[in-house]
Parts: sequence; C-alpha cells; structure tokens
Amino acid sequence: MLIRIVKMSFQEDQISLFLAEFEQYKTKIRAVNGCNFLELYRDIEIPTTFFTYSYWDSENDLNFYRDSELFKEVWSKTKILFNQKPQAWSVETIVSLP
Repeated sequence: MLIRIVKMSFQEDQISLFLAEFEQYKTKIRAVNGCNFLELYRDIEIPTTFFTYSYWDSENDLNFYRDSELFKEVWSKTKILFNQKPQAWSVETIVSLP
C-alpha cells in the first residue's frame, strides 16, 4: 500500500472555492479503483495550508488516477487557486498503533 500526502497552500480569498470543489469531487476521487481512503486536513497555525491524505493499493493505481480525465479536471480547477507550489510525497507505513 502507498500513502500519498499532498500539501497545498491557497490564496486566502480562494479557500471557500477550493472547499466547494473538494466537496464536489471527493466521492469521485475516493471511488477511483485502488483508492481506499481519502481525507482533507487544514493546518491549525496556517489556515491557508491544506493536506490531502490518501491510501492507494499501489503506485500503478495512483498513477492511473493521475493520468485520468478526473484528475486533469480537478487539478486544472485547483492549481489556479494556489499561492505557493504544492508539494507531494508518497510514503509507506512503518509503524501504526491503532
């Protein structure tokens, strides 16, 4: 399993638009084959910074999504709202304490 973390920083006046778009697309993203989990977080100290956190069965599944029309549609609407370049990491779980 692969965990994908994406850090995004938005123009303050664009946050409500981003949240509305995330609401519109979250179920579609979660329904992509290989996506098992999706959450959106907001930084407590920097409220213009958000993180998506998603679990993927494999890197191939993540790449399939990243090459999809859905991703292109979502990303084209999201990237124009940024105030900084986004950052992304693909990580694996080493220890988990439920």
